[in-house]
Order: sequence, then C-alpha cells, then structure tokens
Amino acid sequence: PERLIKRLNERLIEAARHDGVQLLDIARAAERDGLQAWYDVTRWLQAKMEISPAAVPLYGELLARVLAAQRGLSKKCLVLDLDNTLWGGVIGDDGIDGIVLGEGSAAGESYAALQRYARQLAQRGIILAVCSKNDPKIAEGAFSQHPEMVLKRSDIACFVANWEPKAGNLQAIARQLNIGLDSLVFVDDNPVERAAIRAALPMVAVPELPSDPALYVRCLAEAGYFEATAFTTEDRQRSEQYAANASREAVMQSTGSLEEFLGGLQMRTVFGRAREVDLARVTQLINKTNQFNLTTRRYSLDEVRSFADDPGGAVLQFRLIDKFGDNGLVSALILRPSAEDPGILELDTWVMSCRVFGRQLEFEAMNIAVETAAAMGARELRATYAPTPKNDVVRNLLAELGFVDTTGASGTDGTTTWRLPLGHYRPRPTHIARSPQ
Repeated sequence: PERLIKRLNERLIEAARHDGVQLLDIARAAERDGLQAWYDVTRWLQAKMEISPAAVPLYGELLARVLAAQRGLSKKCLVLDLDNTLWGGVIGDDGIDGIVLGEGSAAGESYAALQRYARQLAQRGIILAVCSKNDPKIAEGAFSQHPEMVLKRSDIACFVANWEPKAGNLQAIARQLNIGLDSLVFVDDNPVERAAIRAALPMVAVPELPSDPALYVRCLAEAGYFEATAFTTEDRQRSEQYAANASREAVMQSTGSLEEFLGGLQMRTVFGRAREVDLARVTQLINKTNQFNLTTRRYSLDEVRSFADDPGGAVLQFRLIDKFGDNGLVSALILRPSAEDPGILELDTWVMSCRVFGRQLEFEAMNIAVETAAAMGARELRATYAPTPKNDVVRNLLAELGFVDTTGASGTDGTTTWRLPLGHYRPRPTHIARSPQ
C-alpha cells in the first residue's frame, strides 16, 4: 500500500504541473512531524476527517503560505550576517584561517549547510544580501580565499559591511535593490541585533535562530518565508540580473545626467504578444508585483492563457536588454475588449518589475500598447488605478501618459478611472530601441 500511495502521489504531482494546479504537500509534513500528528484514526472513522483536529492549525498555516505565494506576498531577499552566522568565529579577530567552516567539525558543517541552503534559494530567484558589522575588505576576502566557502561573492547581490547600525544598513539594502523592507528576511545569530531590527523595522522578518547552528537551516525552511508556486528561467537568472543592476547603479552615479546615463545603456526591448512559453513568467509577474501594478489583480495561469487566446484582446510582454545584460521578461500588459463597445480596450493589468524602474520602459511599453490597440481597430483605451499601500509609485502614471480622469463622484475609495482616445496620444520619446519577437 505504501508503494502504491507513493506512485499515486507522483502521478498527482505530474498531473498538477500539467494542469497548473497548486499542490499542498501534506505527506511531506507528515513525514517531518510523524503520521500520528496529522492523522487520527478515530476521527477518520467517526467523520472521515482527513486531518487530525490537533493538526488543523499546522494545515491552515501551510495552506496560507501557498495562497500568500500566489498573491505575491512571499519574501524576496535573504539578508545574512557573517560572523557566527555564515561561519563560526569573528573573522576580524580570528582571520580567514581561524574561522570555523566546512568539513572537519560538526559546527563547520552546520555553517556550510546554511550556505548551501542560501545558494539553493538564490538559484530559484531569492536575492541574497549581506549585512555585517565588519571591515568590508576582510569580510569579502573570505568569499574568495577560504576553500570551504560555498557561497561566492557573485552570489551576493548587495554586500554591506561597516560599523553602522544594521537598521540603517537594511534600509540601504532595500533602496539599492529597489524592493520593500517587508520583502527582507534578516538572519543574525546575535539576539541583541535581532531585537534591534524588530524594534526599528517591524516589517522586516527576523527569525529567532536557535543557539545550535545545526538547526539554522530547519529554522529558516520551516518558517515558510520563501514559499513559491512557480519557477521560471528569470528566477534562475535573478542573481546575475541584480549584480548587473549594481553595475548600472555604479555607472549612473558617475554619469553627469540621467539622460546621458540612459543613452549610454544601449537599451533594447524585445516585445510582442505573450507566447505559451512566456505565460508562466507573465503569470508569476502579475502575482508577485506589488509596486508597479495599477490594480493588483491576480490571475491564474489558465486565466492568463485565456486572455492571450482571446482574439479581441492581447497579452503583451516586454524584455529589456542593455549593455550589462538581459533583465529578462520584466513587464506584462493585458488588453481586454470592452463589453459595452468593441472600439474600446480595457487596460486590465499592467505590471513591471522593480528592477527596471526609471529606465523609460513604461513609456515605450505604452507606445507599443497604443500601436497594438490601434492595429486591432480600437479607438480608445480605458484603465483603472486602485491604490494599495505599495503601488503609490504608479499613482500619477496614467496622467503622465495622457489619460483623462473620468472618475467623478464614484471614486470614494481612492480608485480612479481613466480614458485615452488613441487619436490624442503622443508617443513618448525614449532611449529604448525595439526588437519585435
């Protein structure tokens, strides 16, 4: 029977992947906690209760994690301390040869296990950062000089080592990565530092690490901060993309003007209607993006596919490439036919990754969207802006693009409605060349 159940579960996993269905892996949780913690034979015989009442809170938490991941609420960045977190000892006092790391001791293997876990997270799109009270040259030297280091400096998108308070450093990391503070998970062995961050930055997740480093990985993994419902090529490349972003920022700081900087990036957008191969990433972008998102509507893969298949509408996708590399598929836009008038297209959804804010892609994307709509026979675009605590960055975007506010007295909750007669639209000049796919 156990072999049969295992085979059935494997078939379910494949079927769910094929149909775009999300799975909640209770079998894995039962293996971790023990079958008796999840299954009560008496309750099953009495009422066919699959989950033991004692396990209901655990079940609810696991389910909530999946739902949160679908809504883009998972954490995006793991921020790591160094001394006694990524290795044992204090590198400034003990030197590179004196820190405890790797084969040869239980503690050394524990720290290496945390590094392997962090690297696995990075390989599926979680951003890695360092926040440490240390001399930056000494701290960075460990990543290139210690033979047992699993993580490499290139795995770290943002490296902050100084003697300043860590709350300010975490704010600087969020600014540099262009993500919210509530996207950070801060891992530090020092209880004083953990308490300071909880007090100063309550929106940052701070796990209470156990005293034994052998339990660090379990503590992080079981917290469920980085739950994911999809994995795309862009996820695999995210560390490289954020490293390239750091290079762009360095160039911008040394450039005389924003226009000079943007012109020197040699940007190009690869764009077109979303193909089947693009739909998983488009869906992920819609469900994870909170800042550049006019309405924060969330859609399943099947729903996005239906929009793409609708001959009266369009799902547009945009990649952005420059001299530093390919940022990946970073923006998506859904146009849907209006039920009241075939000459009107609704700008149902428009999302863009925070990695490319301020590089004029929003202007070039709208230029392309207007051209696409006109080619489809539309005479007008309509859009809605629904404010959230995170999307203030696009509050004035529609007005900047030439849309006219038609809200009137109906926008009591802050939601505004807009219209753009295509004949009145004036394309915005940008530094972005086009490459239709």
